[in-house]
Amino acid sequence: MPIIHSIEVAAVSVPLDHVTSFSTRTVSERHYCLVKVRSKDGHEGIGFCYVGSAAGELVKLAVEQLFAPKLIGQDSHRTEGIWQEMYTDSILQGRSGSVMRAISILDIALWDLNAHSVNLPLHRYLGSFVNDRVPAYASGGYYLDGKTPAKLGKEMEGYVKLGFKAVKMKTGRLSPREEEARLKAVRSAVGPDIIVTMDANNAWRDIPTAMEYMKRFEQYNPYWMEEPFSPDAIDLHARLAKLTTITIATGEIEVGRWRHRDLVEQGGAEILQTDAAVCGGISEWRKIAAYADVKGITLSPHWFHDLHAPLVAATPNARFVEFFVDDQVLNFRRLINKQLKFKDGDLILHTTPGLGFGFDEKAVKKYAIGKNTWTTIK
Repeated sequence: MPIIHSIEVAAVSVPLDHVTSFSTRTVSERHYCLVKVRSKDGHEGIGFCYVGSAAGELVKLAVEQLFAPKLIGQDSHRTEGIWQEMYTDSILQGRSGSVMRAISILDIALWDLNAHSVNLPLHRYLGSFVNDRVPAYASGGYYLDGKTPAKLGKEMEGYVKLGFKAVKMKTGRLSPREEEARLKAVRSAVGPDIIVTMDANNAWRDIPTAMEYMKRFEQYNPYWMEEPFSPDAIDLHARLAKLTTITIATGEIEVGRWRHRDLVEQGGAEILQTDAAVCGGISEWRKIAAYADVKGITLSPHWFHDLHAPLVAATPNARFVEFFVDDQVLNFRRLINKQLKFKDGDLILHTTPGLGFGFDEKAVKKYAIGKNTWTTIK
């Protein structure tokens, strides 16, 4: 059995090539936390998460001080027991945010390690629903200086020419009239049969404001509206869902099965975008997916296609993986040594053990926060 011998953790800051804006914020760099879990028999698993645009060491501290010392010497196959112990032991420090992200990345690393220990790709270790590829949508449509609706349309058209049958654009930063012009340009560029999804990134605070936008958008048939409100405003999501023909999607920064239960039971989402690097790791993601399946709800997980492709491949009610064609926005790909390939709008799954990739140590060293790249706990 794989016995955990050591854990390494690093915090990194990776600058964006161009300052990029969402509806409610502007980003110039991204902070990530990375872990490596090694067993006594020489196998290794990795985990990672996005921390935010600052304070990358918060998750690192949680790994170092709350969790890693208690994992040393444990059987890595005991994922459920380890998860429950991490959750229980940190309940006073916070059941969400950076603490839950620390739990998430350690849990991901354990699943990766265990798949390595039996020489199976992660999707097969989980019990695959499909074996070779998963559908993806091309994510983009961010706000950049000088990016007109016509240029946005060209961007989305470019994704379609690459073979993607679904695309995503940002919304909510500009006036209803200006945002309608952006969506109109996209729909005109990609045609009527391509799925167009929209991401508001918590842009609105009330129903009347949101409906000013939704009424303008409905004629262009967007497939979903993502995160229209704060994640804590479940009631607003539910009320909006009853007032518009556009499907409401959310859950990307939601944590734990209990919060997801409340979101679903209150009618706040028909599509969950649960992120395994946020919600509690692969162990918790699978519980949430199974619960959603009973309720007739699909999952299209947020970000980190490298992580979520094998999960979608092993989940019957998962629809899409979010995919970024370049590394401008999701620049995490600069930190790993192997990239997923895509063809005809699908991501081609890795065939090597575990997640199928590791960290690029030169890149991790280049972007590390602090003098020492990795902190080791034994």
